[in-house]
Amino acid sequence: MRELRPGVWHWRARHPDWDEQQWWPELVSSYGIAIGDDFLLFDPLCVPDELRERATAVLLTAPHHERDARQLGLPVYTPPADTWLDWVEKFGADPDRVRGMDSDDLAWLRAGESEGHFHGPGAWPFGITAYAGREDNDLIFWLPWINAIVTGDSLSDFGDGLDIQLGGRTHVTRDDVVERLHPLLDLPIQVVLPAHGTPRDRAELGLVL
Repeated sequence: MRELRPGVWHWRARHPDWDEQQWWPELVSSYGIAIGDDFLLFDPLCVPDELRERATAVLLTAPHHERDARQLGLPVYTPPADTWLDWVEKFGADPDRVRGMDSDDLAWLRAGESEGHFHGPGAWPFGITAYAGREDNDLIFWLPWINAIVTGDSLSDFGDGLDIQLGGRTHVTRDDVVERLHPLLDLPIQVVLPAHGTPRDRAELGLVL
């Protein structure tokens, strides 16, 4: 764990679902960021005790990034999980095979086990703005109080440097995602905080977009 700047913490942990068949690296990143009286955990996994004691909420860049959110017992702010119609659109799934099925992502939260708040792109609590990446539930968060973005899978480093990641989606191209994210370059971003990979500077973001 290290403090990148006052009130901004980064740490990495081995993802429990990782194996050698995965296309993404074993270690994933999480962040703890202070804003006023709140301390927010982004895509948290293996939260250090000193940060867990301060935490007031969990924010997920994508529903499949729930990681340790369930065990933390905090309010969770997240984009919604995929529906079976999303699987048809995103992956070309056969509608007759998936019709009516529910995603396992965040099933516990949707069942009311913890306090859940579901949001798409646009204005979020805590003064955050969310931008859609390869889809409306894989987001990039703009945090203006620290001039940083926290990015989900759409903009991450899966071992070959920071880049657009499509993850097998068939409904969108790399150029589509670049066009969608290009407005980020109009923001005074100083640091990129990806869920996969390590923090990067604005120059690397410019090379991608």
